[in-house]
Amino acid sequence: MISSNSYAPAIAGNLKLPLQQVTATLSLLDDGGTVPFIARYRKEATGSLDEVAIDRIRIEQEKLQEIKRRRKSIIDSLTKNDRLTDKLLAELQGAESLTTLEDIYLPHRPKRKTRALMAAEKGLQPLAELLLSGRGNLQDIDKFINLEQGVDNQRMALDGAKDIVAEKISEDQKTREKLRAIFFKRGIIATKVVKKNIDQGEKFSNYFDWQETASEAPGHRLLAMFRGETNKVLTLTIRPPREEALDTLTSLHAPAGNWQKELKSAAEESYKRLLCPSLENEIRKELKQRADTEAIEIFGANLRQLLLAPPLGQKSVLALDPGYRTGAKLVCLDRQGKLLDTTTIYPTHNTRQQSLAREILRDKINTYRIEAIAIGNGTAGRETEAFVRSMDLDSNIIITMVNEDGASIYSASEAARLEFPDRDITVRGAVSIGRRLQDPLAELVKIDPKSIGVGQYQHDIDQQQLKSKLQSVVESCVNSVGVELNSASAELLAFVSGLGRTLADNILEFRNSNGPFKTRRELLKVPRLGPKAYEQCAGFLRIRNGSNPLDNSAVHPERYKLIQQMAKDVTVSLPTFLQSEETRKGIKLEEYIDASVGMPTLFDIMKELNKPGRDPRDTFKQFCFADNILTIDDIQAGMLLPAIITNVTKFGAFADLGIKQDGLIHISQMADRFIKDPGEVVRVRQQVEVRVLQVDAQRKRIALSLRKE
Repeated sequence: MISSNSYAPAIAGNLKLPLQQVTATLSLLDDGGTVPFIARYRKEATGSLDEVAIDRIRIEQEKLQEIKRRRKSIIDSLTKNDRLTDKLLAELQGAESLTTLEDIYLPHRPKRKTRALMAAEKGLQPLAELLLSGRGNLQDIDKFINLEQGVDNQRMALDGAKDIVAEKISEDQKTREKLRAIFFKRGIIATKVVKKNIDQGEKFSNYFDWQETASEAPGHRLLAMFRGETNKVLTLTIRPPREEALDTLTSLHAPAGNWQKELKSAAEESYKRLLCPSLENEIRKELKQRADTEAIEIFGANLRQLLLAPPLGQKSVLALDPGYRTGAKLVCLDRQGKLLDTTTIYPTHNTRQQSLAREILRDKINTYRIEAIAIGNGTAGRETEAFVRSMDLDSNIIITMVNEDGASIYSASEAARLEFPDRDITVRGAVSIGRRLQDPLAELVKIDPKSIGVGQYQHDIDQQQLKSKLQSVVESCVNSVGVELNSASAELLAFVSGLGRTLADNILEFRNSNGPFKTRRELLKVPRLGPKAYEQCAGFLRIRNGSNPLDNSAVHPERYKLIQQMAKDVTVSLPTFLQSEETRKGIKLEEYIDASVGMPTLFDIMKELNKPGRDPRDTFKQFCFADNILTIDDIQAGMLLPAIITNVTKFGAFADLGIKQDGLIHISQMADRFIKDPGEVVRVRQQVEVRVLQVDAQRKRIALSLRKE
């Protein structure tokens, strides 16, 4: 078995990173290290590479492993069919990409019965070689006429020989490389509307007659065009100028000589029937992968911002899941998110029902000492919010709208059924809304990220790649914040470095049977949680009010002895050392450097001890939509309105104005300066003030701006 370190030189070159850092990172990954663990607790080994760099190394390693697997598969196939030569083996071993491997393999791979094979079976292979040699004349063709084989005349013999030449041209590695470069550099993506489906394709109207250089087309446009083609609204081709491609083929395969005309004809046939379809499929695949990668990166960035949105924290919450006909489902949660009470009120019904709703609300607020009210932003959300605000409640009570995307998915999930087996989905949905206010991260990890509403074209892009990316983003967010061991759900624990769902369930079962964990070391008593998993997870788990105060920090247990030694060296107790920043300032960190601990780790330890267990997320800020804006008909050009960013794309950002339709802030309206990426200016869940540029109520489109007038 080849060590992953054999990939290190190639990865270091591709990513322009020092070889030593790449080699160390690969060793840690091979040893079972997770990206968050390596980034935080193995800085000396990696040279302080961050999660992004480590993840790129991991991805490059997977790509090289895929090339290795494909090379082995090709060699096995050639060996089985007795077609592997020393020269061919050397070429395959030297190939550095999947494309080169496939080009080398193409002439030798098992084929279905092609026109070239049928011509060869008729004895026309020598004639094809004669054409390619440039020797001979028309009389030489007569010897290949064979009535029994169906070769009745010179024309039929020449056509068969040209079929063989056309296939040979299409399989020539140099030819494919040159034409591939033309396709990728000069290819034009062109779309036309399918007239019989024009009525169903209004949203693709921009592409009813569209052309642009494929290599310059932005990912979101590519995905839109591909979707239009999938929906049979558009036809789509990606081809370079035909004459440029044919001139290249002619120069390579139709030199001046006796058979130039026939060779040129064979080259044209090769391009039309074999090369053009094959290379068009390649560029389609390449462009789709590029667009997918771009969309997935944007999705991941949006998801990260959403998961790391400021939490309200441990406050008692009354949550409302609004509705018109069925009323608003009301739940009361304690400061830890435990369900205390539930009922239904009808704030949008008649006067009597509204009066009763006010009475119930005041009673619940007083009974459970409610500190915040969370209102879902779905149907009847704004009307319910207006009703609550009209009650003139204590000004200390926070009233805010909560994005409920995916709450219905969670309420019908197995996790929700297990937690609330005797409650209907409306209660579960309201609980989710309330908990999202308390801690967005802890609640949103229970929902498939694709249901949270921060991606585009998510059903069109590579699902495995998307799943992998979103999984790594959730893991990164969970581990960057840290997880309270004695209150976390199984869903949250499953994303902690080194755990996974099985160990998360085992932790919950152990916690339920034995009571709260008093120390991190007790994790080693959990079934199937061994030393390696403990090493990976311990630093990311927190225990409030445990036996060891360090257990409520991001300091890894492997460094506890080091901190105890520091306290001993300055002749104070461990609690005094942890509580006194002044005492810690007297420590000379360089004296504690050894083979396993360097200055990066020492800096991290001291930073953590200054604010143990610090939540890296921003502080929660209350937000209110404009009172008089409830529908699109209330919006007029020129208005300045408060809004919340809901989605960031390459072409702009979408903003929630408190109505059913989000407005679009085009990239050209994001700032008074030129920007390449809207992410430079805004992030998901950011509170902004926007200016309305244009309203199209019929098409439900609102154009917004962040620029000064």
